[in-house]
Amino acid sequence: MSNFVDMYFGPLNKDSCLYFFAMSVIFFIFLIIALAAQFYVVLKSYKVLNFNLILNAGLVSINLFLIYYVNRIFYTMCNRSLA
Repeated sequence: MSNFVDMYFGPLNKDSCLYFFAMSVIFFIFLIIALAAQFYVVLKSYKVLNFNLILNAGLVSINLFLIYYVNRIFYTMCNRSLA
């Protein structure tokens, strides 16, 4: 029984920190893609820009940046705590 508990509920090793690193990379790529898409939309339709489009684009960028940043903080905390 103790082996079961240790296997499924025990502390993880340092390799598990790679999850947060991977999430940081993925959301950074999403952020770059979103910023490029927003830049393209602004250039393509600069004469008919409306406030909702700009607001939504800004909110999406802020959310993606925060998700990237939080995962980066988690990766740093995980790496340093298991060092």
